Amino acid sequence: MTIQAIMIDLDGTLVHTLGDFAAAINRMLGDLDLPAASTEVVAHAVGQGSAHLIRSVIDHQLGLPGQQRCAGRSVDNLYEPAWLRYQYHYAQINGQFSEVYPGVVPALQAWQNRGMPMACLTNKPVVFANDLLKAKGLHGFFQCVFGGDSFARKKPDPLPLLETCRVLGRDPAHTLMVGDSRNDAQAADAAGCPMVLVTYGYNHGEPIQAVPALAHVDDCQHIHDGQSWVWQRTGP
Repeated sequence: MTIQAIMIDLDGTLVHTLGDFAAAINRMLGDLDLPAASTEVVAHAVGQGSAHLIRSVIDHQLGLPGQQRCAGRSVDNLYEPAWLRYQYHYAQINGQFSEVYPGVVPALQAWQNRGMPMACLTNKPVVFANDLLKAKGLHGFFQCVFGGDSFARKKPDPLPLLETCRVLGRDPAHTLMVGDSRNDAQAADAAGCPMVLVTYGYNHGEPIQAVPALAHVDDCQHIHDGQSWVWQRTGP
């Protein structure tokens, strides 16, 4: 298999952003007079875009003892003001409570030195993705950055991957997807892209090793060791 380009997820793959999500979500919940959410609740809801994150967390918090699912306290009734407050708070703290995972920068530098075209492909709104990548010094590695609002559909739909391959000018069969969740894997499978999963991400609280991929790695540097790709050494 010849890899001609790489698409890389952002949250849970390049950057550990759970602290940002939790801070913005809990400030939003405070504005709505709802109790703060645990980090675990937020982590399980990450990965399918901001709308899913907000709805999932509000639904969970409304179900806690003492909360009433009536008199305007439904997810649907709270969603619009929640969305506005979340966007406001996330813009204020984007990158403040997050950190680049170990091994990411050396891996990106190695692939860049090899002339590998790279794209960052995330379900995070693209303006937040660009701001975060710039804040963490990663933006310059990527030929393009696409978010959950860049296309008509988000991952796990294959459309974002296929469109990114088109922009990169590469065939999906030769464009590697690197991610941390079943959403990434399902999108890659449907798009016909080879897939590698990192083991340190979020994946909705589920074991990532149960999700089929060419390889599961605990460090992005292990995807390519300078001589060969990990699956060429270990097999799929």
